[in-house]
Amino acid sequence: MKRKVKAAIDPKALLAAVGQGRTTRDYRRNQAVFAQGEPSDAVFFVHRGKVKLTVLSQQGKQAVTALLGPGDFFGEGCLAGQPVRMATATTLTEASIERLPKPTMIRTLHQDAVFAESFTAYLLSRNIRMEEDLVDQLFNSSEKRLARLLLLLANFGKEGRPEPVVPKISQETLAEMVGTTRSRISHFMNKFRKLGFVEYNGRLEVHSSLLHVVLHD
Repeated sequence: MKRKVKAAIDPKALLAAVGQGRTTRDYRRNQAVFAQGEPSDAVFFVHRGKVKLTVLSQQGKQAVTALLGPGDFFGEGCLAGQPVRMATATTLTEASIERLPKPTMIRTLHQDAVFAESFTAYLLSRNIRMEEDLVDQLFNSSEKRLARLLLLLANFGKEGRPEPVVPKISQETLAEMVGTTRSRISHFMNKFRKLGFVEYNGRLEVHSSLLHVVLHD
């Protein structure tokens, strides 16, 4: 029987597969992991916390390209020969992140077939998610895009149990990810709260009923 491949990476299995050569570091909130333009020489794995990836254009315009959480890799462009970082990685919360140097990662992928299979499955699942994000940007309203983003932040639709309490994220960051203005984000958030889809009083809590916004045509 063909073994089922899980998209999620077990942190304990990761540590066992990689062995020596890795380092774990704790980060404060809003601390840079790496910056756009720096040498691309390692892959990172999130054990705890949230990380955002942002890209800055030559004209000075910034865009948030991804929000990552426990079980996610980032910085894997170095494995494909990317010489410098194409984005900046910054923590949104306190975080614990594993640094896997490029030679260590390549050696592990060559020597451990199970880890290589899991890592490939992870990359494919994230690629599918990025395609869904693109379709979301092209065809859905900003209200639907915000609802989908909040559900993803709360882990709805992902492996594992939902985490309704979303880490503190500014409306400016939400606006960058949704592709709209801060005032529109504020309008939609107030609407969601009045409808009972979200609650925020010092912290943001997302309810599964918000799915109605995403599913409604």
